[in-house]
Amino acid sequence: MPTMAYARLRHAASPERAGLRAAELAGLTADIDALPGTWCSGAVVLAGRGPYVAVEHAAGWAVRYASYDPERGLGVELPREQWVPARPDTVFDLASLTKLFTAVAVLQQAERGTVELDRAITSYARTAAGGIGSAGAGAGGAGGAAGLGGDAGLGGLGLAALKVPEHGLTLQHLLTHTSGLRPELPLYDHEPKTRMERVWAEEPLTPPGGAYRYSDLNLLLAQSVLELVTGRPLDALIREGITRPLGMTRTRFRPPRGWRPRIAATEDQRKPWAKMDRGMLRGRVHDENAHALNGVAGHAGLFSTAGDLAVLCRTLLTGGAYGPARILAPSSVARLLEPPGLGFGVGQPWFMGELAGPLSDGRAAGHTGFTGTSLVLDPVTDTFLILLANTVHPVRRPPDSTPRAAAATRLARAVL
Repeated sequence: MPTMAYARLRHAASPERAGLRAAELAGLTADIDALPGTWCSGAVVLAGRGPYVAVEHAAGWAVRYASYDPERGLGVELPREQWVPARPDTVFDLASLTKLFTAVAVLQQAERGTVELDRAITSYARTAAGGIGSAGAGAGGAGGAAGLGGDAGLGGLGLAALKVPEHGLTLQHLLTHTSGLRPELPLYDHEPKTRMERVWAEEPLTPPGGAYRYSDLNLLLAQSVLELVTGRPLDALIREGITRPLGMTRTRFRPPRGWRPRIAATEDQRKPWAKMDRGMLRGRVHDENAHALNGVAGHAGLFSTAGDLAVLCRTLLTGGAYGPARILAPSSVARLLEPPGLGFGVGQPWFMGELAGPLSDGRAAGHTGFTGTSLVLDPVTDTFLILLANTVHPVRRPPDSTPRAAAATRLARAVL
């Protein structure tokens, strides 16, 4: 049987060709043009419907500041000739949008039978410690160490001696943020060989399966399970299972030096406003824990462009396929996107605006990232919206998702 090829994204000749109102999309780009200098330094927005990209627009500056002056409360600007304008193909630090890729990787392994979403994650640790079970589990030591960029990871801890709490946590709990774990741990303050040990030793603050509590630890544990059962580091799993087959050539952990001219700067990271003293960041992951794990982490670390993320959106909206590549079965995509979502937030007006309303029957799904990134896709209207910005350049601002919600509202009102 010949392989079915799904339509790839292409730019619409007009908004109406994509089934969208031109006036609302013009309002969307005008809104983005107003963001630099207030909400961010620079921004890129991409919106579309079906196989069409209807808007791809950049505003402001990918790089503008050399540092931040806390006494004046102002950024110290670079010489004007060194400012770098934001472009549609500017690469951004995705921050927590990384969690979506980790969730997809978990569902891929669930399809292969190497993990079960309702199985206690402690069982994977015990299997790896005992050296029994699947070949992938037996190779967990190598996978854990490599996946954490040279840290010992779980595999280097001597799993037989590791005291993992019998808390009953499952991958389902981790991906729905119902594990009860605290939001984060200061892994950057601990020795490399103890960082993941600390994560595995955490006990839930509330019973698993109960209240929603957003936690980076959830995706770090999911990463560790993936590496234990496959013997492969997370960056390899995402590259081989997601970005390479989809042709997402501008999405990766630890971007190479040659990418630097196209990467948006983030923060002049210094204490007390940051957790570490690292100076102005460009091409190095902003999240301190991801940095401590050598740039590869289940909760943060990926860099990408709006165009690449649109490919991921289109893939999920078609049930897991793009062009000739299929990365997930439709049933797995449904598990990711159906309320309450696995890795994805579903029906969240605080950053999805009216796209999370009656028009989508509350089915819009997506995520935000601390650096100023967000992604929303709606299976009902077949629309998608990516907003990438460096809201932390030159320094982090108070959380504000108003522009994200406003952009998604513009797209919702554009739907014909």
